[in-house]
Amino acid sequence: MSGLILEPTATAQWQRLVQDASSNASRTLDEELESYLVFLLARYCEQTDALERVMALEYLHSLAAVGRIRHDRLRDVGDHCLLFAGLFPHIARKRRVRISYFVQMGRGAYQQLAEALNQSNARLYGDLSSAFVMLMDVLQSMRELQDAAGLSPMEAIDLWQETGSERALMSLRRHTAAQPVIIPTSGRRQ
Repeated sequence: MSGLILEPTATAQWQRLVQDASSNASRTLDEELESYLVFLLARYCEQTDALERVMALEYLHSLAAVGRIRHDRLRDVGDHCLLFAGLFPHIARKRRVRISYFVQMGRGAYQQLAEALNQSNARLYGDLSSAFVMLMDVLQSMRELQDAAGLSPMEAIDLWQETGSERALMSLRRHTAAQPVIIPTSGRRQ
């Protein structure tokens, strides 16, 4: 009698990792956002050129496109910005921009997409725009579960002040016992 060996699929493994990271980050994702994040990770783990993309140019190209091409490009910009902000924050450091640069651009791309689509699809992308920081927090937690380096204290304070990231605040609290405060400055989003 031959036995059937059931191995977890890659998708199931991504889902487990997302669930573990959500729990670790003390963030609760609804089923739709969790599924989107799982399939986003599965879709992009095979791409070798993802880290080489220049998001500002990609965003401009998406705005110049029309129809389905515009929608696909906006989704790709939002997705890549989410991955950069969450899984690859060192890209921001390397490119001499703040992590919030990717947050703002990704939110904007998802919001543009939400405004361009019909109601059923628009809601998903509107939710992605609204939950961008929470999804980023889950991805950053995922990095830490895999023993990757966390945010530096300066990155953490900037990210917390500019986006309200709970994960950045937790990271900051690991570095200091001081109570951080948001100080309004010109040019920074409150």
